[in-house]
Amino acid sequence: MILNVKVIPGARKNMVHEVEGGIKVHLTAPPVDGKANEALADFLAEHYGVRSSRIEIIKGLKSRHKVINIKNQ
Repeated sequence: MILNVKVIPGARKNMVHEVEGGIKVHLTAPPVDGKANEALADFLAEHYGVRSSRIEIIKGLKSRHKVINIKNQ
């Protein structure tokens, strides 16, 4: 499954919102040294019920706009 994600790091709490064309994820992790990317993978894995190793950031490692691949198998 491919997702378009907008990440908001440094939020008060972790949460996800459906928006037109994708999802918006608020993360408490700061955007420093890839911590927000790790937190995003962990949060999406928990949200979709898969292991975090199944979450792959295809585009946007250093951007708030990301393309995520969630591997089901």
